Amino acid sequence: MASVVFSLLTSVGNAATTAATTPTILVMGDSLSAEYGLARGTGWVALLEKRLQAEEISAQVVNASISGETTAGGVTRLPTLLAQHRPSVVVIELGANDALRGFALSATKGNLTTMVKASKTAGARVVLVGMQVPPNFGKRYADDFAGLFPALAKSESIALVPFFLKGVADRPDARDWFQSDGMHPTAKAHPVILGNMWPTLKPLLLGRQR
Repeated sequence: MASVVFSLLTSVGNAATTAATTPTILVMGDSLSAEYGLARGTGWVALLEKRLQAEEISAQVVNASISGETTAGGVTRLPTLLAQHRPSVVVIELGANDALRGFALSATKGNLTTMVKASKTAGARVVLVGMQVPPNFGKRYADDFAGLFPALAKSESIALVPFFLKGVADRPDARDWFQSDGMHPTAKAHPVILGNMWPTLKPLLLGRQR
């Protein structure tokens, strides 16, 4: 009986150790990462999980993305998520809803900076996802918004995905790659999006970058 109990405790201990050492990727995004308008399992975050399995990279993914999320909402939710999941990598895909509503860029930058610093303080590596928006509020606003992401990534020394929708929004037939609202990519676009994310994420998981 003692040997059985010892074996059971050892198994539980090993499982706990494995869980503690398995890296967690926390995705803080908006509808673009929350599979808005898509069948479950077809968005880029779900495809990321499949890629990790295919490449035999031990990591779990927590998708904390919410449709309509702003950077202010991200700031509010992040501390609890960091404490709960203790992620090794935090992906911040937020800001587009701020810009579409014409929020002050200083507020967006401040919120993103707060999220980056909180993630770093919690011991996570950060991936900031660059976004672009139509010039609804003028070309200068759109240009300054796009420039916000590389500037922040440089100042905080974090990884950057230059443009989340590269190869989707900038292609000649882009309209065919978006849902009827013209804002949310279709399922066929999400492998392309993952292709934009993967070269930045993989080295972080394998410990070859900051």
